[in-house]
Amino acid sequence: MSAHDVFLVFIAIHITTGAPGLIGFWLPVAAKKGGELHRLSGRFFAICMLVTASAAICMSTLTLLWPMPTHPHLVDHPDFADPELVRGIFGWMMLYLAILTINLAWYGWRAAANKLDHAKNRDWINWTLQAVLFIASAQCAIEGLRIGQPMMIGISTIGFATVGTNLWFLMRDKPSPIEWLLEHIKAIVGTGISVYTAFFAFGAVRFMPELALAPVLWAIPLLVGLGLIIYHQRQVTRRFNARRRAAANA
Repeated sequence: MSAHDVFLVFIAIHITTGAPGLIGFWLPVAAKKGGELHRLSGRFFAICMLVTASAAICMSTLTLLWPMPTHPHLVDHPDFADPELVRGIFGWMMLYLAILTINLAWYGWRAAANKLDHAKNRDWINWTLQAVLFIASAQCAIEGLRIGQPMMIGISTIGFATVGTNLWFLMRDKPSPIEWLLEHIKAIVGTGISVYTAFFAFGAVRFMPELALAPVLWAIPLLVGLGLIIYHQRQVTRRFNARRRAAANA
């Protein structure tokens, strides 16, 4: 099998789990928080994203090794015929986004699962994911600087921010009863931001490669996702404070 044939196999896996995951993202967002539908759909979304991002890691690795054979439709494209550009955008940046997706999906899932035992969040998997994401973020920024793609530098800041906030929570000995939920919201919606960003940007390359670098495609998932994070975190905080005040008055 050629590199392109193997690449197509991973694309098939990527689409098979990614498409239902993209749709399934909205179920836990809209469902009653803590209910059975919320838990089941959230678990389904997280698993889909872990598989989808793992396939993306394989795709990006093949692109780093064989940039043009894995993207033959770009060989004669006026803007993407440079192997170094293809390796940077569809190799390093895709690898970074895939690692970011795995980091957030796993971290968000475990934050909810371990809400009663924070020590379980501080296992080797979570610590390793933070280190790997930091390295991937730095590499994305360095590569963006090297090939003159400022968007790669800009998007890498999300990875650095993710590592910083994740470590802040993981290193706390006794987080408050609401902190795990705020982190869960941040991570799971952040997973949605990451995968929708990749969908709009890298999916567009199959039809209009120049759209892969269009800022609007990167801005839409980020703005919508940040809005969802802020809204749900404020709702949760408001309910938590109301219950605490009611308990104090009682």
